[in-house]
Amino acid sequence: MTPKPVTPEPVRPDPVRPEAPASNIPKAAGFMAGAIVAFSAMAVAGREVVAELDTFELMTYRSIVGLILVVLIGGLTGRLGEIRTDRMPTHIFRNIFHFLGQNLWFFAVGAIPLAQVFALEFTAPLWVIIFAALFLGERLTVAKIASGLIGFIGILIVVQPGAVPFSLGMAASLGAAVSFAITAIFTKRLTRDQSIMGILFWLTTIQLVLGLAFCLYDGEIALPSLSILPLVVLIGLCGLVAHFCMTSAFSCAPASVVMPIDFARLPLIAIVGMTLYNEPLQLAVFAGAVLIFGANYMNILTEHRRSRRQV
Repeated sequence: MTPKPVTPEPVRPDPVRPEAPASNIPKAAGFMAGAIVAFSAMAVAGREVVAELDTFELMTYRSIVGLILVVLIGGLTGRLGEIRTDRMPTHIFRNIFHFLGQNLWFFAVGAIPLAQVFALEFTAPLWVIIFAALFLGERLTVAKIASGLIGFIGILIVVQPGAVPFSLGMAASLGAAVSFAITAIFTKRLTRDQSIMGILFWLTTIQLVLGLAFCLYDGEIALPSLSILPLVVLIGLCGLVAHFCMTSAFSCAPASVVMPIDFARLPLIAIVGMTLYNEPLQLAVFAGAVLIFGANYMNILTEHRRSRRQV
């Protein structure tokens, strides 16, 4: 009996992992430049507006401007169909904390030097480390704990406890950073299955409802005067532009590239504060901010190396 010839199995090539999209650093830098200008303009406009409107009124008018822009852009681009209602509890919780953070931030820009506001705002990623461990179950590594401790030392240098009084503006700025960190946690959950258009729509809509509720509890709401109306519109526009530019920058390049560009906000706003409001350039603010930035950057690089080892 003649044995049946054995047909050799075809040699299959080794699976090739898909390459990560190439970084476009010049494009990311361009988007970050837009975000830096938008954040700085919003801070200056906010300081001017809070002299006439309280933060709840400011947030209400900002949300109106933002909602009009989102609906207009969504309608022109045909993306309004991306707005969904299946994650409303997460949208609501996210925007409660974002609303709180923005109110505290606008209060802070009118109460303490702008450079100090931005330096303390940079602590938000450090708070994310803590909240990600609590709410997302992410592991606290030695590097994360070390970066948190370094960042905390940076906070102490910025606020100088004992050397200068701990002001309400400092507390508001730190509270804003904590609120923004919690917002980031909820945003991370939403971006798993929600579009940016949907997130921005519910951001402006929910915060408009919250703003009106807090403005109208006494039955009164101040209207912006003609002199500050352009600034109110500018704040609403800059808020959306800043969020869009930041998101676009992170899609063009890794966080390890984007974050150092974002840090340029601090010297820029310090120069703006010195030029427009005669705010002194405080060495302690810059020294503390460098430590806060270093802590954030160390955490980013550690996570980047860990993710590359897992590939």
